[in-house]
Amino acid sequence: MDKKTIMDNFVRIGHEKAGFNGTWLFAENGEIVSKGAYGYRDPENTLPNNEDTIFQLASVSKQFAAAAVMLMVREGKLSLDDEITKYFPEIPYPGVTIRHLLSHTGGVPDYFGDADWFINIWKEENRVPGNDEIPRFLCETKLKPLFAPGDGLEYSNTGYNLLALVVDKLADVPYEDFLMQNIFEPAGMTSTRCCHIRRDGVPFENYARATVFEDGKWVADIDSEEDGDVVAFDGLNGDDYVYTTIFDMFKWDRALREGKILTSEEQQLMYTPAKLNNGENAVYDEYEGMTIGY
Repeated sequence: MDKKTIMDNFVRIGHEKAGFNGTWLFAENGEIVSKGAYGYRDPENTLPNNEDTIFQLASVSKQFAAAAVMLMVREGKLSLDDEITKYFPEIPYPGVTIRHLLSHTGGVPDYFGDADWFINIWKEENRVPGNDEIPRFLCETKLKPLFAPGDGLEYSNTGYNLLALVVDKLADVPYEDFLMQNIFEPAGMTSTRCCHIRRDGVPFENYARATVFEDGKWVADIDSEEDGDVVAFDGLNGDDYVYTTIFDMFKWDRALREGKILTSEEQQLMYTPAKLNNGENAVYDEYEGMTIGY
């Protein structure tokens, strides 16, 4: 059986038996072998997915924040060993470097540790907090560090919010525009952007609405009784909020392989496991083979 048939059947079975809803693209040696779409981009209004449907990448967005930081390093605007307090002296986590934030080894607590801070601003002040308020959040909540910098490995969305803030501070344009001008456009990713649709509205057509199944029906996450608070986080950057298609992700893959955005040496640095203070690799044991570079 050829690979196209194998992949087509695999996704079809996933849709029929496990409820797969989305799009897929499988390529080999730079050539697309299998692609397609199942399900709905808007179940509430029964609008089907198609191969050009635009999806929110969630934490897959972090790779673009990391790429932006590496471009800043290339330009000599920062060093991986700069402490975050160099750029934000008020942040109560001394010794945490850019390298630590990239590799989740800084011990900076995740903002979900006090999510009510964001939710209260959204509900009481009727606004969505911006990413520039992350330093204030860390100072006001006084969340304790998870460990000393370099002593452990713990996933931190907040670390990537800080990285986006550093790019904002050092670039000549806002973070969203920096990604567009230095990554998305050079890679030919014409359907990709960093934006905040819950806060600002949807800037493009063919968007897959974020939905949850509640009370026997599909509803938009912003209308959900349980998940509606997601709006409160829609002003953040770095950890999320890149939207794209399977074809643009294929272009990103090709751009990386061809060194269009990042050199092979820069990518190798990113892919090499970070070292903890005890000399061990920063590796998640529960996910065999998963490592964090830098």
